[in-house]
Amino acid sequence: MDYQQLSKFELRQLCCFMAVVKAENNFSEAAKSLYIQQAPLSQRILALEKMLKVKLFNRNTRPLTLTDARKVFLEEVKESLSHLERAIDQAQRVSRGEIGRLVVGMNSALANSVLPEILQNFRSCSPNVQLILRELTAKQQIQELRDCQIDVGFEHLPNDYEQDADLIFLPIVQDALVIALPEKHRLAALPEIPLQALAKEAFVLPSSENAPSLHNETIRLCKDAGFSPEVAQEATWLITVLSLVAGGVGVALLHSNVQNLQRTGVVYKTIQGANLKHQLAAVWRKERESSSSLLREFLKIIKNVISI
Repeated sequence: MDYQQLSKFELRQLCCFMAVVKAENNFSEAAKSLYIQQAPLSQRILALEKMLKVKLFNRNTRPLTLTDARKVFLEEVKESLSHLERAIDQAQRVSRGEIGRLVVGMNSALANSVLPEILQNFRSCSPNVQLILRELTAKQQIQELRDCQIDVGFEHLPNDYEQDADLIFLPIVQDALVIALPEKHRLAALPEIPLQALAKEAFVLPSSENAPSLHNETIRLCKDAGFSPEVAQEATWLITVLSLVAGGVGVALLHSNVQNLQRTGVVYKTIQGANLKHQLAAVWRKERESSSSLLREFLKIIKNVISI
């Protein structure tokens, strides 16, 4: 496309041409429809013909008639202006957050807690937005945020990325920790269990890549209780952790929202004498918030949901 050549044309010249056509080649009526005098309208049409090196109107007839070149030019200009009008409308709708594409990184903690409510509210406010959900590990979410592959993700606090000046964290959900046990475990009948009672138990740990904060917190809490956990198995996804617990491979410390998953063979118990909380936060790139109205709208929905 020759942008240098096209830059010599003015949009108002094309609009004047289309106004004359609409007015059935009556320059006077076209000028009235554009709220300008007839003289500048005629000058713009002449300037357009000069740029095109083509006569659009046969001025030797009364009323004016159209040249063959004008007929071809008309159809192409009509289509081009239609595309331009649509482009303007689409750009304005994206700017208002009405249409577009938003990519969200998610994890099990979010899915088991406020994700359904966030999705319902966002889809209600922005039904024409293409919302793409990607289930990613914590490490993958941070990397894809930095690579501009996702618009927003979710990660627990504290974490290793909080000091990154390019990222913004918004705490949204505070969740307690619970003990997940096989349903026939010797401690399953107790209403509450002290961490010290797990000193000789095998543990199933969420992987350090998928849930680094929970992985590290489990080890720290056990050490604070006077023992190092015996790790029988690490698992990437929460459903795998629960399956291993149900199979008697070990016990696990998990966020209390896991109780929304009714996994047969697993029971959940409160940790005695402890008020252990983890915070889930939304995270996004600082520069992306200023440039994406869709992200701003999504964050507004999140803030509304957590304030209810």
